Amino acid sequence: MVKRIIISGGGTGGHIYPAIAIANTIKQLRPEVEILFVGAEGKMEMQKVPQAGYKIIGLPIAGIQRSLTLKNLSFPFKLLKSLNKAKQIVRDFKPDVAIGVGGYASGPLLYAAASAGIPTLIQEQNSYAGLTNKLLARKAKRICVAYPGMENFFPPDKIRVTGNPVRQDILNAGQKKEEAVRFFGLSPDKPIILVIGGSLGARTINDSIKGALAQIAEANVQLIWQTGKFYYESCKIAADVIGSPDIKVNDFITRMDLAYAAADVVISRAGALSISELCLAGRPAILVPSPNVSEDHQTKNAMALVQAHAALLVRDDEAKEKLIPTAFQLLHEERAKEELSLNILHLGKPNAAREIADEVLALA
Repeated sequence: MVKRIIISGGGTGGHIYPAIAIANTIKQLRPEVEILFVGAEGKMEMQKVPQAGYKIIGLPIAGIQRSLTLKNLSFPFKLLKSLNKAKQIVRDFKPDVAIGVGGYASGPLLYAAASAGIPTLIQEQNSYAGLTNKLLARKAKRICVAYPGMENFFPPDKIRVTGNPVRQDILNAGQKKEEAVRFFGLSPDKPIILVIGGSLGARTINDSIKGALAQIAEANVQLIWQTGKFYYESCKIAADVIGSPDIKVNDFITRMDLAYAAADVVISRAGALSISELCLAGRPAILVPSPNVSEDHQTKNAMALVQAHAALLVRDDEAKEKLIPTAFQLLHEERAKEELSLNILHLGKPNAAREIADEVLALA
């Protein structure tokens, strides 16, 4: 009998790409399995998932805004509508297992599945569990986590420490340096800083780089800068004013494996996916945690690496002053770069997608 699996969640690349990695691994192990994604209407998963070859259904769910706004008045109605639609999806698709990877859609779908007696699996990517996953954990059969110590949030007997699934092409990024430098049109004789702010971009990081573009050009340092679509135009204009061929501005980088391979130092937000990729790529990293996330979980993610001497941290409110000087200093300290690379590699979990897929299929 063909097994059916629902994967729910999304909102950012940090939720979507691990979900797709899990789906791809399940299909490699069991090609006959039917997989359906459930996302949030208007979010990026509604594009990215079909591009990966999977069907997706959207729920009208949205998050609660932190500021006082009239949009919050519609939240209870969207939640109720999403719960009803999730129940209908579960009835129609009849899944053997439901997986939640975080994001707006995972709450209603996993609640509907668990209420119907279907085994559920939570994939918690961060070192600090959000409220939704803590509530869903009561009925979940398995909880796959990326960090130790998660028994502070979840029942210990349900936890499996698997790591976060990432794109497999990031493994062994260090062996692609020559190809990577050519791909980005850079010189192998000058140091390279890679700047990434997550799939949606990061205002503070982008502003810090914009304010230091002249310094970067004068220092004979090359820059691969992923701005996010929202910030791309203003960042491109700022770079064009400097006019340096060593500054490469991208709204989105499709070949992240080559971006990591090219980089001597990486500046990044501390989202779960970014950290997991850095651990596999083994690159010296400076993390700038976003303050605009629930429970300040990016700072907690970053501190797990800092305490292992596997990354440096610059606070968001200090980034404009300290980020570029910290990057320049690290670029010229070979021993520090080697130590960070070695320590962050030790934290990598290259088999995360396979371990999670095995748990899913065991539940099915």
